[in-house]
Amino acid sequence: MDENLFNRILKAICDHDVYFTQKVDATGMPGLSPLQKMIAPLRMLSYGVPADFIDEYIQIGQSISIESLIHFCDGVIDIFEERYLKKPNSDDIARLPEENKARGFPGMLGNLDCMHWHWSNCPKAWHGMYTNGFKKVPTLILEAVASKDLWIWHAFFGMAGTNNDINVLDKSPLFDDIVNGVAPQCNFEVRGHDYNMGYYLSDGIYPPYATLIQTISEPLNSRKRLFAKQQESVRKDVERAFRVLQKRWHIVKGPACMWKTNDLGKIMKTCIILHNMIIESEHHQGFDSENWEPIENQNYQNVNLQRDQQFLVDVMISRLKQVRDVEMHKTLKRDLIYHLWELNGNE
Repeated sequence: MDENLFNRILKAICDHDVYFTQKVDATGMPGLSPLQKMIAPLRMLSYGVPADFIDEYIQIGQSISIESLIHFCDGVIDIFEERYLKKPNSDDIARLPEENKARGFPGMLGNLDCMHWHWSNCPKAWHGMYTNGFKKVPTLILEAVASKDLWIWHAFFGMAGTNNDINVLDKSPLFDDIVNGVAPQCNFEVRGHDYNMGYYLSDGIYPPYATLIQTISEPLNSRKRLFAKQQESVRKDVERAFRVLQKRWHIVKGPACMWKTNDLGKIMKTCIILHNMIIESEHHQGFDSENWEPIENQNYQNVNLQRDQQFLVDVMISRLKQVRDVEMHKTLKRDLIYHLWELNGNE
């Protein structure tokens, strides 16, 4: 995190929450400065250290460190979530498939995967619900979608570690906008076939939805081997995003020491928002962060409201079936296999 970004967050946090204002006690002594109250949670997030570890350097007590962390997370989420953890709008829907078209996957919006976070303070009575046979420790699951630049577009956190990726996807709001009819249209063409929904690359555990494209576990010819190689290569974007997230914010790499899942959710969301802010700062995308204001309804197209309850239910079921259409999945996957072969087969 560079100095300009740090100062920008500090100013926004101080303007948003009076907790970060320096106060004077009854004896006239000044209290903790806004800088101390922000550095303490940042060091806890970035180094993953306990609250009492930073008392000598920051001159701040353990209870105040935890309090500052919660206030800092609340402030970052309230101020920056709308910009840095937003769903792709129509401009993003136009840009992302175009970027991925050069990689051999026209219409791709990102890569989907899950990450586990060890919860060391999970109550003993809950261990059976949060511990799976693979991790051997209680965990919480983060489902995320990341693009090539490691920007995280979607984050769904809090499911118990005993769930697999399919269970998490069933509870996730990833496809809710498509089902509700408010998602921006993503139209693209592959080998003469038109499609109107973007898709995500995923690993083999996910179901064959029209919006999910998996690799081929046992490719039997050169075309399928090329597709499997390219899909597994491009899908590494989300795994790279997880590793960079854990490298920048060690608190999500080591065991989580909070007792409440709500607090852990705030910490995870804060780390993702800061991760995206750093990416934007590093890439210098020409975004004027100081003068930015949200555009009304920028994520949605105009929707014709319907009052017929049964009609709405039927439409939503129809859209859900479209998302989960296995035949559409097979057709799209076959088109992508031949498309990649036409692009790179001679190599």
